[in-house]
Amino acid sequence: MEYNDTSLNGSETYKPYYERPETYIVPLLFALIFVIGVVGNGTLVAVFVRHKAMRNVPNTYILSLALADLLVIITCVPFTSIVYTVESWPWGESVCKISEAAKDVSIGVSVFTLTALSADRYFAIVDPLRKLHATGGSKRATRLTVATAIGIWVLAAVLATPAYIGSYLRAFVVNPTTQFHVCYPYPPQWGESYAQTMVLMRFILYYSLPLAVIALFYVLMARHLVLSTQNMPGEMQGTQRQMRARRKVALTVLAFVLVFAACFLPSHVFMMWFYYCPTAQEDYNSWWHGLRIVGFCFSFLNSCVNPIALYCTSGIFRKHFNRYLLCRSGSAHGQRGSLSLSTSRRLTSSRKTNISMVPRTTSVGRDSSIRLLNNGSNL
Repeated sequence: MEYNDTSLNGSETYKPYYERPETYIVPLLFALIFVIGVVGNGTLVAVFVRHKAMRNVPNTYILSLALADLLVIITCVPFTSIVYTVESWPWGESVCKISEAAKDVSIGVSVFTLTALSADRYFAIVDPLRKLHATGGSKRATRLTVATAIGIWVLAAVLATPAYIGSYLRAFVVNPTTQFHVCYPYPPQWGESYAQTMVLMRFILYYSLPLAVIALFYVLMARHLVLSTQNMPGEMQGTQRQMRARRKVALTVLAFVLVFAACFLPSHVFMMWFYYCPTAQEDYNSWWHGLRIVGFCFSFLNSCVNPIALYCTSGIFRKHFNRYLLCRSGSAHGQRGSLSLSTSRRLTSSRKTNISMVPRTTSVGRDSSIRLLNNGSNL
């Protein structure tokens, strides 16, 4: 892994792995990440697949996020959990290449999907008559969303190609009697500046530029919401409910973005410092070593916290999650009720629903609530 490429000739004396606390702490953290990530993202995928009412534009993007997280959890976490446990990479060069490429694919899909989600929320709130996003509720919007999600995966795979081709097992010599190998994504034959270039490009393409675009969308969205609240007549209750529902989805997406930014910031700070500070190898100490480990763990932690964030912000996902994992109300009855959830809402207005923001007044209100269900308020 690129997190293991720090110099072994720094100011501090080399300490064997069995004497380091991270040797025992990191595997436990990764075991927790693996269990929570598989259960959380697996449940999210199952909810999307089994319930047609959940298949809207924002949920399609969230499904893509869950699949990307499952990819990195299954293909990377079991193998990279030993980076701080054993001194040499034990899995061979093929697993090294696959692990590095899968990590880059997952990061690319995550950040590009979050950008697409932010753009979709912006157009849904600022331009609700647009037919190319969730508000349209049309097949055209669905096709465009699926095509965008597939395009994001293709782009992420293309950007991960250098990691797959270039990753190899690099030998580090500690002293005349100690040598070990690590999985390293920057081959020396590609030039001395290749590592610096890639670190900078990763920071720009996978972090700073997407977050700047997302921030712009949210600033414009917040400005529009403030102005629309001031100018909206009180009698437009249906429009107000619709705007509240869309704001709720936008806040959920914002939670995902903040989690992503927080999880990958320590890693990018360390990598930029190590590759661009001329005295990094001499200045490397216990503080930078700790930041490197925190960045390493947090970058993988991002793959299991999205379902937690969705559980905290979405009532409908929380109810489905509890039904699947906590066996509430009986699994068989719950599944049948869930499968007919969308139909039952269309057939009766007096029955209580589990979806917030659904009005229970007139037939017009019912029609509006059904449209809200298809417009992303059922996250």
